[in-house]
Amino acid sequence: MKILFISLGCDKNLVDTEKMLGALVQRGYTITDDESEAEAVVVNTCCFINDAKQESINTLLEMAQLRKTGAVKALVAAGCLAQRYQEEIQKEIPEVDAIVGTTAADRIAEALDAVVSGQGCNYLEDINRSPTFEKCTTGSGGRIVTTGGHYAYLKIAEGCDKHCSYCIIPKVRGNYRSVPMEQLVEEAESLVAFGAKEIILVAQETTLYGVDLYGKKCLPELLHKLCGIRGLYWVRLLYCYPEEITDELIKTMLNEEKVCNYLDIPIQHASDKILKRMGRRTDRQELAGMITKLRTAIPDICLRTTLITGFPGETQEDHESLLAFVDEMAFDRLGVFTYSQEEDTPAALFENQVDEDVKLARQADIMELQQEIAFEKAQDAVGSTMLVMVEGMVPDEHAYVARSYRDAPNVDGLVFIQTGRELMTGDFVRVRITGSYEYDLIGEIEDEFTE
Repeated sequence: MKILFISLGCDKNLVDTEKMLGALVQRGYTITDDESEAEAVVVNTCCFINDAKQESINTLLEMAQLRKTGAVKALVAAGCLAQRYQEEIQKEIPEVDAIVGTTAADRIAEALDAVVSGQGCNYLEDINRSPTFEKCTTGSGGRIVTTGGHYAYLKIAEGCDKHCSYCIIPKVRGNYRSVPMEQLVEEAESLVAFGAKEIILVAQETTLYGVDLYGKKCLPELLHKLCGIRGLYWVRLLYCYPEEITDELIKTMLNEEKVCNYLDIPIQHASDKILKRMGRRTDRQELAGMITKLRTAIPDICLRTTLITGFPGETQEDHESLLAFVDEMAFDRLGVFTYSQEEDTPAALFENQVDEDVKLARQADIMELQQEIAFEKAQDAVGSTMLVMVEGMVPDEHAYVARSYRDAPNVDGLVFIQTGRELMTGDFVRVRITGSYEYDLIGEIEDEFTE
C-alpha cells in the first residue's frame, strides 16, 4: 500500500514523522508524495497555536474528501492535534479511521495494519510514555530523513515541565523526558553515516537535557560526545531557555569547534509584568545580563529569539518597553507571534485579552524594527569571509544557495554563491561576502573547505 505522509508543525514533530516513516517502510508500506497515487494518508498534526491548529484541521478535511470519494482507503490522524482533540476529530471528521497520539507514534504501523483490515481505532498511550521504535536497517537508523540528508534534527528530550501560562505543550506532550545519551549518540552516528553533516539539537527545551535521567544538566557532555563523531561538521543548538544556560555550556561552545556559535533563546517578552504573567523565570535585567554575557564570551555568536505580542494585559507601555529592549539587544535573528488564546491554559482565562488588530499592529511594529536591525547586520557582513554549507542550486542560474553557521534551516537567512563551479548539496566552501539583499547575503567562493 502506498502511503502519503503529511507532516505539519515544528521540527520536533518532523523527527516523529521521520521515525514513523521508517517504521512504515520497515513494515512493507511504500511512501509516496503524489496525492493521486496514495492509497492511505497519515497527517502528523500540530496544535501549538491557533494558526497551526487551523492548518491541521484544514489538511484533515482535505484528506477526508479523498477518503469519502474512495480514492484513499485509510486516513490516520497523528500528533498533537490528534492527542488533544481525538473525540472531536472522530465526531466532526468521521472519515478519519484511526487516531495515533503523541506518545503512541511507535504504533503507527500497527494502526495502519488495523485500519487496512477494517479495525480502525484510537492509539493513545500515557501522556508521559516515551515511544520506543524498533531498531531496523531502514534509512538512517530507522528514520527516513526528509531534510535532504545533509542535515538532520536530533530530538534529545520530549515534553516540558515549565508550564508557562500560555502553553499547551505539557498537556499534549507530557513532562520533560530526556532521551538516554547512548541512544542519542548512536542515532547521530547513524545519521552521519547516511550523509548528515549538521546535527541540530531540538527539544521543547534543550538546556535541561539530562536532569531527569542523570540528576544534572548534561547538555555539555552530550555535545562533547557528538563532536567526537567523525564526518560531522556542525552541531547546532535550538530552544535554550536563558535561565538554564550555564557557564559550562558556554565553555563547551567555545572549546568545541563543531558546535556552531549560534543559540536560539526564546525570551517571549521583556516587560517584567508580562514575563511574570507568562510564568517565565527571568526578568528584563536577567535577560539583558545573559545576552551580554554570551556576547562577551563568544563575540561572534549569533542570537535568535522569539517573542509573543498581545499577551493578556499587555499595555502600550509594555509594548514600547519590548520595542526598546529589541532595539537595545539588536538580536541577529528574531521572530514574533501574536498571542494565541489556547483553551485549557491559564492565560486563556486572564482578564484584559488584547484585540486581534492590536496584536497584529504590535507584531508589525516589532518586525519593522527588527528588519532594520537585520538588514544593517547583513550589510555589515559585506567584506567578511565565512564557511557555508551548500543547500542546492538556483534553477537556470550559475548560483547556489547556502547557509552559514548563523543560519538555521527554514527560519534564518541564506547565502547566495555566484560561481560557475559545480557544487553538491552538503559541500562546504569558504565565501567572501560581496553584497547583501534584505536578510540574505551574496558571496563568491574563496577556496574549498577541508576538514
